[in-house]
Amino acid sequence: MQQRGAGSGLRVAAWVLVPLGLVLALGGIGYLLTHYQGVVVMSEAMEPTYGPGERLVIERVDAGEIRRGDVVLVRVPERYQDRPVLQRVIGMGGDHVVCDGNRITVNGQAIDEPYVMRGEVNPGTGPYDVRVPDGRLFLLGDHRGNSNDARFFLDEQSGSVAASGVLGRVQNGFTAPAVLVAFGVLGIVLTLVGIGLGIGGYTAGRRARRALAAVPPWPVA
Repeated sequence: MQQRGAGSGLRVAAWVLVPLGLVLALGGIGYLLTHYQGVVVMSEAMEPTYGPGERLVIERVDAGEIRRGDVVLVRVPERYQDRPVLQRVIGMGGDHVVCDGNRITVNGQAIDEPYVMRGEVNPGTGPYDVRVPDGRLFLLGDHRGNSNDARFFLDEQSGSVAASGVLGRVQNGFTAPAVLVAFGVLGIVLTLVGIGLGIGGYTAGRRARRALAAVPPWPVA
C-alpha cells in the first residue's frame, strides 16, 4: 500500500511539474527569440560608445517606445545599401533640432553629449536648422567625424528616417536576456524532472499492483 501511495504521489508531482516546466521553457525562450537579437558592430560610426567587433543585444521595440538618446538599429531602404545601421536618436517627430557647429539644441534646449567622440559635435559639416516631421527620427552617430548620418541627407525630409524603420534598441548589459535564458533552462529541468517522476510513479504503481495480486486471498467463512 505504501508503494501504491508513493506511486500516486509521484504522478501528482509530475502533473504539476511538467506543465509548469513547459510554460517556463516555452515562455522564456520564446520571449527571448521574439523580442531580442544579437548583432556585431561593423563600423566605427558609434565610437567610442560601441566599437567594431563588439557584440550587442538589440531589444525589439515599437515606434512609440523610442526615446531621445536611445541607440537604435535602423534600416533605411534608400540609404546604406539597405543594410541596418546603429545611430543615436537626437530628435523625434515635431522636434526642432539646431546645430551651430559647437552644440546641438532640441526645442531650444542644449543637449549634453558626453558620448560624442573627442567632444566633436559637428566636424566636417556646416550648421543646420531642421524640424523633424511627424513619425520620423533625426539620427546621428557618436563618432561625428566618421558617421554618414542625418547631416548628409538634410534635403530628404530634414535628414530624418521613418520611425517604423527601427528594428530595435540597444540594451546596455545582458541582464534581461540572461534572466529569460535562466527561466528557459529552469523550465527544461522541471519538465525533465516531472517526466522522471511520472515514469517513477507509473513503475511504482505497477509494482504495487503486482505485489497485491501475488498476495493469496483471505479465507472467508
